[in-house]
Amino acid sequence: MVKAVILALAASFCTATSSVCQRLGAAPAPGGDRFSPRLILYLVRQPIWLAGVASMILGFVFQVAALHFGTLAMVQPILATELLFVFAYMALIGTRRVLRRDWLAGAAMAAGLAVFLFTANPSGGHLHAPASAWWFAGISALGLAAIATATAFAPVHRGTPLSPAHRGAPPSPARRAATLGVATGISWGFVAAVIKELSSHTGGGFAIFLTWSPYVLVVVGAASMLLSTHAFQAGPLAASQPGFTIVDPLVASLLGVFIFKEHLQLGLGALVIEAIALAALVAGVITLSHSRLVQGDTEEQETALRPVAALDVGDVAG
Repeated sequence: MVKAVILALAASFCTATSSVCQRLGAAPAPGGDRFSPRLILYLVRQPIWLAGVASMILGFVFQVAALHFGTLAMVQPILATELLFVFAYMALIGTRRVLRRDWLAGAAMAAGLAVFLFTANPSGGHLHAPASAWWFAGISALGLAAIATATAFAPVHRGTPLSPAHRGAPPSPARRAATLGVATGISWGFVAAVIKELSSHTGGGFAIFLTWSPYVLVVVGAASMLLSTHAFQAGPLAASQPGFTIVDPLVASLLGVFIFKEHLQLGLGALVIEAIALAALVAGVITLSHSRLVQGDTEEQETALRPVAALDVGDVAG
């Protein structure tokens, strides 16, 4: 049990490090007002971004190892501490001070998610799901992700349709980053469901390549990676990170219930605790959305962060 906790914390730290490194690499990238796969071509030449990808892979390895020693109900809530690790990084390298209210909001979000996942404790269910369920889940999840992505880049109209003030203005960096973070979280949640399906075929050797899951995993995983890089590029890390940390496990849990027929704890006591946990999570999101970390002038922050992104990975390690 102790090993599972330590490994889960290591996974959380690595994924937080990955978010920070990828944000530092993506922030100076050109073309932040549009969605383009060419962003990856720019980022693969940024050592700090590549270090973030490596840290993400290491975090996945730690997560798998943690699940080997502990249950999903114990490991998954610990991973919610990723948000607090990100705030700690921001406090160290950002130009804006992380206020007590920001820490409390982050703690409420992480604790709310952790308590909800621990209490709901999805369990049971089937190893496989019918094709009809996968088609419906895929169209729904990826459709919502596509709508959120389109919303992130859609102009914001002010005033009534007939008023002179009714015109399209580009969305703020914070709004674009937050919306893309939600889109990424939805997409990663679907990826988690596909990984669960894939894991049930691992005992069959090369027969796994005769199933659909590895090919969908590659395509949707690549699309999710592209979404996350645009979220990191678009605006403040405090705006995009909640989408990664919160939406991903919630969507994965919902898909587990719908696709694999997993069971949630729905007794009266559990429902009360789950409702309180979700209320704390929502309160944290609302509080953080009004924070200067999200709504403040981000140009000053990025000016200070860009020199860090220009460092060679060897210099950072040294």
